[in-house]
Amino acid sequence: MIQWTAAILVVMFAAILLAAIREMSALGIGFRRALIFAPLKLIYRIDTSRMKRARDPKPPVIYAVSEQSKLDPAIYQAILPPDTLHVLDPASADSWLVQTFRSLGKSVVFDKDHMISNRRLVRHLKGKGRLAVYFPEDVEPNPVNFRLYRAITLLARKSNAQIVPLHLRNARFLPSSFTPASKAPRRRFPRLSVHVLPAKRIDDLVNEAGKNYVTPSNALFDRMALTRFDTTDFSVGLFRAFVQAAKIYGPSRIILEDTVTGELTYKRLLIGARVLGKRFSAMAAKGEALGVLLPNANGVVVTFLALQSAGRVAAMLNYTAGPRNVVSAIETAKIRTVLSSRVFIEKAELHAVSEAIEASGTRIVWLEDIRKSVTTVEKLLAALQWTKPLVRVDADDPAVVLFTSGSEGAPKGVVLSHRNIHSNAAQAESRFSISVEDTLFNVLPVFHSFGLTGGTILPLLYGVRLFLYPSPLHYKLIPAAAAKVRPTIMFGTDTFLMGYARTAKDTDFESLRFVVAGAEAVKPQTRELYKDRFNCEVLEGFGMTEAAPVVAANTTSHARANTVGRLLPGMSVRIEPVEGIEEGGRLWVRGPNVMLGYMTADRPGELQPLGDGWHDSGDIVTIDREGYMAIRGRAKRFAKIAGEMVSLGAVEMLVQALWPEDRHAAVSVPDRRKGERIILATTAAHPDKKTIIQYGKKNGVAELMLPSDIVRLDEIPVLGSGKTDYVTTQKKIEDKLGIGDRAA
Repeated sequence: MIQWTAAILVVMFAAILLAAIREMSALGIGFRRALIFAPLKLIYRIDTSRMKRARDPKPPVIYAVSEQSKLDPAIYQAILPPDTLHVLDPASADSWLVQTFRSLGKSVVFDKDHMISNRRLVRHLKGKGRLAVYFPEDVEPNPVNFRLYRAITLLARKSNAQIVPLHLRNARFLPSSFTPASKAPRRRFPRLSVHVLPAKRIDDLVNEAGKNYVTPSNALFDRMALTRFDTTDFSVGLFRAFVQAAKIYGPSRIILEDTVTGELTYKRLLIGARVLGKRFSAMAAKGEALGVLLPNANGVVVTFLALQSAGRVAAMLNYTAGPRNVVSAIETAKIRTVLSSRVFIEKAELHAVSEAIEASGTRIVWLEDIRKSVTTVEKLLAALQWTKPLVRVDADDPAVVLFTSGSEGAPKGVVLSHRNIHSNAAQAESRFSISVEDTLFNVLPVFHSFGLTGGTILPLLYGVRLFLYPSPLHYKLIPAAAAKVRPTIMFGTDTFLMGYARTAKDTDFESLRFVVAGAEAVKPQTRELYKDRFNCEVLEGFGMTEAAPVVAANTTSHARANTVGRLLPGMSVRIEPVEGIEEGGRLWVRGPNVMLGYMTADRPGELQPLGDGWHDSGDIVTIDREGYMAIRGRAKRFAKIAGEMVSLGAVEMLVQALWPEDRHAAVSVPDRRKGERIILATTAAHPDKKTIIQYGKKNGVAELMLPSDIVRLDEIPVLGSGKTDYVTTQKKIEDKLGIGDRAA
């Protein structure tokens, strides 16, 4: 027994010694530091391959560390250059492990609120020194914690220091994590990896973002968020990303629920996907698109993941678009097989859609038939291999085809890769503070990019329990359902949110922390209503199907009224001037979430990639000094009147302020004298043009912005995504006014 113990100790010491020697070579650190660090390296399998980025920059350097646990400063004191002065927080400095590692270098412990005035730190940096500052891990820092960003920004600019952000992946799950265990499940020995971004000075970060688009402290904040985003492994396909989430948050964790089939754990979800994936593999070749015609329910998530496991592409069909548009989408993506449910077709009364699909020569496979034919052997094999995808995929392979809303014309197929969708979910997670304590209530359909990425994939990848509701149009039923589910997060559009509020009791949405709203502008009345009645913040964001979809968003720590918030990490924009528009310009976007390309009806099944990675959003925007973006309107949603460009969206906002309880839509039609004129469609009971003119004059609105005619409609047509259906609205207006030609 003694001999065995001695042998084990010899092997352990040899392993530690070997690891120490390797770290000496890899990190350029001394033997003593390497020897003390080696046990941690072996226990947590710490990946330090990116540390060259941290060690190479010449001083002065500030290491901006996102401190997630008491282990973080111990590790960094061992692997950062020995001349680094570590500014430790009292909360972690008293740890015995940190105390052990403090002997390896220089460190001080004091209140970080006084960093700006600390002359010692300034002298240290100006003397070609290195400084490690430990930031609170908060994704959305409160005003007190954000002071540290301002302090370090000033310190860096005073000393001309470069900033090197560092983030220890998975440290938030350690037993010594600063994140409460209720928000981050504990794992005793998670695999850790050090993520480092290249060194840059604050002024360089500001210049890269655009001097007029960001403040220095926000530039540092954005850089830290980008480091968090960088910790995600984007090399894997979506199925493997879900498997990783299951391992982190627990295979037996209940993660998904709907109104019909009940609850699913991660493991049951992935087993079901493996079973269906095997069947789908026989229906289409690898990389081929299969149509998905299903509602918000557990079945659509299982089906989606099954297609990802099988290496097939999920083409999400908008069943609210009508038979003609559904068939057009099928032809555009060259879909031979559509996956659907008889029960869904029956309940949603979509017989015309299913008949049109079959009449086009496309086969419909009913999930009920597959479910009945699944054998016990298939289930057992899937249970044994639930962590393995059926087919290996590349992260840049197509994963999804979504179709643009068609709010202004014929829809196009938008091809998104595994990396596009995974990136957008990670971008959102690096901006919004979400955890396993949260429950997300999703009413937005999965054929809509916001409903798919934000409302479905994001929560499932980050351990947030997801409740899927089948239709956003159940204005009376949804508040009651929310009262039972008690969600903390909800996604929606302004139209839907106002509809729910009208029928909701004050207690129905009391559990909500915040609502993320997109697809259309959020009215001030909506924000005020949810704040006053439900004590809930409505955070407006902005996106497009082509960006998978989120581009910018307000958060609880960074929010500004009448804007759609600030850009997500990893995104770049450029604004091009537009003739006739003085304020703002046309927005172009680029980033890891921007699509692979389009499929169009005239070139079916053919991916038309973006030439240089930039996508023309077609939106006219402004961005203020702090990076907050405001949408002035779609380029197509401007009318050219007497040579002046007038935003139809601004016309709608003007009338909405006058008649807040009603719905409005402004369109333009040809005019021989002025080029175009504005027509307002409204649900107001007694709309009066004179009242609008008086209100416009009172608020200093130019006469060109006032509608020349008003058409009353019983309701303004809305797409399944919640956006105004301008194509149908325009047709109704033209029919009522007897106008033969549409506006261009």
